[in-house]
Amino acid sequence: MVTDPLLADLARGTLDRARDHLLGLQHAGGWWQGELETNVTMDAEDLLLREFLGLHDDAVIASAARWIRYQQREDGTWANFYGGPADLSTTVEAYLALRLAGDDQGEPHMKLARDWITEQGGVEATRVFTRIWLALSGLWSWDDLPVIPPELIYLPSWFPLNIYDWGCWARQTIVALAVVQSFRPSRPIGLSIDELKTGGPHGRAPRPRRDLDARPVGGTTSATDPWARFFNGLDKTLHAIDAAFRRHPPLLYRPVKSVRRAALRRCAEWIIARQEKDGCWGGIQPPWVYSLMGLNLLGYELDHPVMAKGIAGLDRFTITEEGPQGPVRRLEACQSPVWDTVLTMTALEDAGLRPDHPALTRAARWVLGEEIHGPGDWQVRRPQTAPGGWAFEFDNDNYPDTDDTAEVVLALRRVAVPSRPAIDRGMAWLTGMQSKDGGWGAFDADNTRKLVNQLPFCDFGAVIDPPSADVTAHIVEAYAAEGRAAEPVARRGVVWLLRNQEPDGSWFGRWGANYLYGTGAVVPALIAAGVKPSKPSIRRAVDWLERHQNPDGGWGEDLRSYDDQGLSAQGASTASQTAWALLALLAAGERGNPATERGIRWLAQTQRPDGTWDEPWFTGTGFPGDFYINYHLYRLAFPVSALGRYVNGGHE
Repeated sequence: MVTDPLLADLARGTLDRARDHLLGLQHAGGWWQGELETNVTMDAEDLLLREFLGLHDDAVIASAARWIRYQQREDGTWANFYGGPADLSTTVEAYLALRLAGDDQGEPHMKLARDWITEQGGVEATRVFTRIWLALSGLWSWDDLPVIPPELIYLPSWFPLNIYDWGCWARQTIVALAVVQSFRPSRPIGLSIDELKTGGPHGRAPRPRRDLDARPVGGTTSATDPWARFFNGLDKTLHAIDAAFRRHPPLLYRPVKSVRRAALRRCAEWIIARQEKDGCWGGIQPPWVYSLMGLNLLGYELDHPVMAKGIAGLDRFTITEEGPQGPVRRLEACQSPVWDTVLTMTALEDAGLRPDHPALTRAARWVLGEEIHGPGDWQVRRPQTAPGGWAFEFDNDNYPDTDDTAEVVLALRRVAVPSRPAIDRGMAWLTGMQSKDGGWGAFDADNTRKLVNQLPFCDFGAVIDPPSADVTAHIVEAYAAEGRAAEPVARRGVVWLLRNQEPDGSWFGRWGANYLYGTGAVVPALIAAGVKPSKPSIRRAVDWLERHQNPDGGWGEDLRSYDDQGLSAQGASTASQTAWALLALLAAGERGNPATERGIRWLAQTQRPDGTWDEPWFTGTGFPGDFYINYHLYRLAFPVSALGRYVNGGHE
């Protein structure tokens, strides 16, 4: 228990205020849901999608433009995360959206953006997906973009480059995008952005970064890599064949026309089968927008039930607020009610709420209703595994994930609501989803084929789903909580974690920023699984945390650590990241460690009067190096867990 009575009182008061604030955020239906804040490409692409579909709305454009202008920095640029470096593709898409809203290129804020864009190489140097949006809007040539043939849908699951070699988020996007590209559509939006063109080389410039999944550094292909040369050559061949078909359709196109039509029909069936109840695809923006455009190109009118449901579903992801100059509109890239709810349940349990507390029982009943009982793409690799997982979102029944499922198990087992059958199904599903190397990916087992990284259009975001330390740790912790840490499946997970510790003592965080997130997940899991606090792996982790504590007593890590490992655990202190460090230290038995006590004081001193914390920094990860998230509940749920375990002696 706590030995310093003054610190104990300070921590208890801080915990009580945070707990009460968290309880007040519960929805009547039982769940918690915080905003997922990302960057303005979501808003720009939403406007471009609506133009493509013929859904022009001046009020929607004006309110989205207000948000985009609000996010512009003093130098005229836009970034992918708060305080981050300017991003060329994000800035180009934001600039295009403001042009669509009527902002003249000569206005000061537009001139600043334009000058910076041209200094960075212009639109020619943007990522492939930005140039695809330009091509869709009549502002770029499809001839300068990589080919994605829809015939990929025919490749069997054992064959290299089949669609199941991709991570689920990329798989859904690529199938829909293959349909879109086969039509090479151009629906002009009535403006030009020639002022952003420099005539320079095409393609995103390399950036220094950690090789996250053996993708070529910077997302580009190396001229000396044989696979890179092969795929670049293949892309040129596909372009030449496509051009020949278009020049001589009677001679060359007709023999393969039926194959292409059949491939497009198969893609459409595949896409429609994966639409969720709320109209989305996968609960995330990329496959959603390309699926709508692809189906529309195949002849699905806007009043078709699939299209109508898909378009209407976007409203659920839209946040509209009053701003000083009128309504402000922004779009969430995803929503996380299951994740937010189970993290909050665990936090409140750590804070000392009794198992039959109404907030916990309401939440547990809602979570139980979110269990996924049907099939999904994960069965391609694990056909003998029965369903039994949970997804991240309200509606994503095709893609449960192992991370949410583990956290659901950890939360449900401490609530006085009968849930044993659901927990057992979840644990059985997790067992079946273990990869061959002993770790776990988030959505698929053994989704580790790296060849897809070499394809010319893979210059943005992770495209495969290999095992990661944070996901594996959460699952190992679930096994330990269930009293199953000695089982072979859990022991293999422990070995995977020990083998993947970084030389400096930390662990890499795939889905959170970054080494603090990974270490904050792994240390409690290893301790729960029976690894003694005195073991070298734990002592190295504790030493790493002590060395990286900020002078103010908190911990923080800038997202640039994904590009430069030398920046690990360096950044402004945040409530969520401080909590992750504290969770690891407390699990390692470091309750009386001065570093732990300074971290607790930092949380107490920086708490707002209403019980929460200010946290504009992004500490969640979508695609390492490319796409980041500010989970608005992280700043509250994780500190409540850390304070609760400090005050109540949990996980010691």
